[in-house]
Amino acid sequence: MEKVALLTGAGQGIGLAIARKLLECGSHIVLNDMGKSLTQEAVAHLSRLGKGSVIGCSGDAAKQEVIDEMVQLALQRHGQIDQLVCNAGITLFGNFLDYSRADFMEVTRVNQAGTFFLTQAVSQVMKKQDLGGAILFTSSVTAHQSHEHLAAYAMSKAAIEMLAKNLVLELAPFGIRINTVAPGATLTERTTSDPAYASTWSKITPLGRPAFPEDIAEAASFLLSDAARHITGQTLIIDGGWTAISPSPYA
Repeated sequence: MEKVALLTGAGQGIGLAIARKLLECGSHIVLNDMGKSLTQEAVAHLSRLGKGSVIGCSGDAAKQEVIDEMVQLALQRHGQIDQLVCNAGITLFGNFLDYSRADFMEVTRVNQAGTFFLTQAVSQVMKKQDLGGAILFTSSVTAHQSHEHLAAYAMSKAAIEMLAKNLVLELAPFGIRINTVAPGATLTERTTSDPAYASTWSKITPLGRPAFPEDIAEAASFLLSDAARHITGQTLIIDGGWTAISPSPYA
């Protein structure tokens, strides 16, 4: 049976790699990113693969009207939602001692509230469908190890890992599984803008390099697939071994 996947924050980087992998595995894709042009470019790129179908829905995935639009678009086009990837998120660096309330509230709004209410909306659909489903959150190694200037971000990522674990109680009776991936240093459009990023993280990662987005996508695809049918409430750290030793990139 063909599956329908809804992904947020999928215009580039890890989100786009997950969308590409799910498409290759036979899912139809509803792809969201904040920017309209980025969403359109991602849809055009994936459409050229000649597999499944891809439609875009741009906008702030933490806003209820955008959540409603994404869900309705998926149902209008495909009649169901089987897979959800909550990848939209923001990182606002800052020293804890002078971190602004505005930045804190924005990180919380996007990373926590956005994940919570999109999952709520899609879970309601999955429950009515009575076909089960698979949900995946994107966390971070910063939810597991201290990282300078990321207190608010780390807090938000730890929160969604606990959300995934807690929702097992309420979603498992409907056959809905929910897991989390926690990437470490990953070579994306954002991180490669720093010329020292790859070399710094290659030195302190036991496997000798940062992740590629495809490394995260492979794990995500597995957790969303029927091959992981007895896995729920778990977090998979994908960091080349960094959290085992946790050297600081600032040392």
